[in-house]
Amino acid sequence: MFSRIREDISSIIERDPAARTAWEVLTCYPGLHAIMMHRWAHWCWLRGLKWLGRFISHIARGLTGIEIHPGATIGRRVFIDHGFGVVIGETAEIGDDCTIYQGVTLGGTSLSKGAKRHPTLERGVIIGAGAKVLGGFTVGEGAKVGSNAVVVKAVPAGATAVGNPAHIMQKDANKQREEAAARVFAAYGVTPNSGDDPLSTALHQLIDRAVAQERQMREIIAALKAAGVNCEVLPQSDHFDPAQLNKLVE
Repeated sequence: MFSRIREDISSIIERDPAARTAWEVLTCYPGLHAIMMHRWAHWCWLRGLKWLGRFISHIARGLTGIEIHPGATIGRRVFIDHGFGVVIGETAEIGDDCTIYQGVTLGGTSLSKGAKRHPTLERGVIIGAGAKVLGGFTVGEGAKVGSNAVVVKAVPAGATAVGNPAHIMQKDANKQREEAAARVFAAYGVTPNSGDDPLSTALHQLIDRAVAQERQMREIIAALKAAGVNCEVLPQSDHFDPAQLNKLVE
């Protein structure tokens, strides 16, 4: 038990620049306290002491503001940062080295008892503040969920999910960049390219395509007029400002 606590403290100091000493982490980090109490509750739950497990979970929620069902499975070096308002459901599974921020819900969308209702987070997943991951699917190894995202389908390994409903941003195909990105810890699930939301990227591409087509149309009409072809003059439309449209979708 004590070796696991030392391991947890070391991982918190590594990932949180505000953590100064092991004593500070041990005494002042509710995420660590919630994980420690969950281990007691989970031990009781697995041995048929269901009420005692729920009661320990209830006490932990009152002390830390973090609610973890005693049936949830949590791996090693899981860091719940700040933690207030975190809810982790009964059939949730959290792999090693995951990071979860405040206000996160790992919830279920099914009412079937005994079914896998809550998500599985594989190793190294980061869930940003306020995100909701709802359903019995898997968030792949090294994936990131941006703050306030609502995820209702599986997230591939290494990808980033942002938005409501969440859009999936795939990792770069270049293997070296993938490996470098995997080594970088991204606080709150934010990476240098997290602003490249796939929906806004598609809109930018459509705007650029419209600009190119408008330019081609002007060139075609100019060529026809130069060749003596009489072109019907279309009604003047509103001025198309691509720069302004690009700013609106950023």
